[in-house]
Amino acid sequence: MTISIPVPSVTLNNGVLMPIIGFGVFQIPAEQTQEVVEQALAAGYRHLDTASSYGNEEAVGAAIRASGVPREELFVTTKLWIQASPGEEVVKRAFDVSAQRLGLDHLDLYLIHQPFGDYYSAWRAMEQLHREGVIKAIGVSNFHGDRLVDLIERNEITPAVDQVETHPFHARFADQELMAQHGVQIESWGPFAEGKNDLFTNPTLAAIGQEHGRSVAQVVLRWLTQRQVVVIPKSVRPERMAQNLDIFDFELTDAQMGQIASLDTGTSLFFDHRDPAMVSWLNSRAENGPA
Repeated sequence: MTISIPVPSVTLNNGVLMPIIGFGVFQIPAEQTQEVVEQALAAGYRHLDTASSYGNEEAVGAAIRASGVPREELFVTTKLWIQASPGEEVVKRAFDVSAQRLGLDHLDLYLIHQPFGDYYSAWRAMEQLHREGVIKAIGVSNFHGDRLVDLIERNEITPAVDQVETHPFHARFADQELMAQHGVQIESWGPFAEGKNDLFTNPTLAAIGQEHGRSVAQVVLRWLTQRQVVVIPKSVRPERMAQNLDIFDFELTDAQMGQIASLDTGTSLFFDHRDPAMVSWLNSRAENGPA
């Protein structure tokens, strides 16, 4: 099954078009990733999201080559992990390694994965790579508003994207408004909250799904995309991949949008990037970087 309605795009702050729905590969084992991504591309996905820390960039690249999908039809994102050594050259080498693993001569979006370590040097290096044309857009991930605004005000290029935990139980309305004020596109990781809080059997979401003849997953993705939130759902089942992509031929009412918004708890279901213990844990996993 492939989608019959084209996937809409959002326009980033530098004019680059980004499909509003993509395919995420977080926690897909490297040995399964190529097959899964090939299936996603066959289903109609043209936006792929990976990261250095996921350990499956090479498999994503292999899937792209095997698929036969022209490069110009794809929007590919990867992310820079926390680097143990500071400096712009370290970051440029890390970028080169990711690009080589993916087998690509340019990336559509490159993100700083975590707001820790020497991410100011990382941003300066990414600005230079953007100027050189090997990255179409640069952005960040997991940046709360204070760090995002500080980065914006102290650098030349404003991040095009901030990829953050966003789902019905952590809706990020205020964060989205702040990003919009600065021209930053919000992107959701974990749109299904990995099933936490019994998301897939939630009575409110299920009832709305019944009204439209849709699954809970489709309702969640439609709620996010109607808010102009970019989403990157993950599935290893082809039928679910197709279903997740098939969300643009129905629309939630204002009342339904509000009902889903009422599920917001205002807190993370995973971890808080402002928690000192979490900061220490993430920093302990900094990469030594390529030689």
